[in-house]
Amino acid sequence: MRYWLFKSEPGTWGWEDQIAKGEAGEEWDGVRNYQARNFMREMKIGDRGFFYHSLKEKSIVGIVEVIAEAHPDSTTEDPRWECVDIKAVCAVKTPVTLDEIKADPRLRDMVLVKNSRLSVQPVTEAEWQIICEKAGVVAC
Repeated sequence: MRYWLFKSEPGTWGWEDQIAKGEAGEEWDGVRNYQARNFMREMKIGDRGFFYHSLKEKSIVGIVEVIAEAHPDSTTEDPRWECVDIKAVCAVKTPVTLDEIKADPRLRDMVLVKNSRLSVQPVTEAEWQIICEKAGVVAC
């Protein structure tokens, strides 16, 4: 299993929207960045990801699971753009802010720290464990 981070503006698509989709999940559509698209092409069913609220909140608020591998993005007819489907797994007990992540020297090499604008990004297993601990997530 691999780990990822999915960023969204809460006013556009927030954690509550993701939860509302239930087991059916939702396409992670609208991504128009080649690097983010390429990361989605690497994803496999069962991979886990952090759901990150950008803009003012700048925090990890939930955990999602990939439920469909890369396929054409339904929001465009341009064949270059693909997306995965994800479903909500659980909310974190304590949201983990970008400031907290930046303050932890163990996370200094995290993509979120180095390239906070990238909407879909990989997370190492060590980073995943550290953030889950900070978030109060034991098993989910």
